[in-house]
Amino acid sequence: QVQLLESGGGLVQAGGSLRLSCATSGRTFSTHGMGWFRQAPGKEREFVGAISWSGDSTNYADSVKGRFTISRDNAENTVYLQMNSLKPEDTAVYYCAAGFKYSGSSSYRYYYWGQGTQVTVSS
Repeated sequence: QVQLLESGGGLVQAGGSLRLSCATSGRTFSTHGMGWFRQAPGKEREFVGAISWSGDSTNYADSVKGRFTISRDNAENTVYLQMNSLKPEDTAVYYCAAGFKYSGSSSYRYYYWGQGTQVTVSS
């Protein structure tokens, strides 16, 4: 069993930055691919970014590519999402998830989910 706890959300002005963290419990963190997803009010959950178990592979949604960076620290059992040049349309609840060694953009490949952290970007 893996438990995930996101932090770092908040209110920021457009153009600003935030770094989200996802701390995990359990000794198997380094064997899981990790992903970030988000859900805005009235919209379906969407993929943001993913990183492989080793950190060697990443991919991003087109909407965040070049602005967001996902990274992980296996020694600290934590995955991060650095968000720069934030836009009002980035406003959402952000979730981290753990899955197979590399789960990519498909939410069904993730089997542990955090409770989410709110990110609000004002214009």
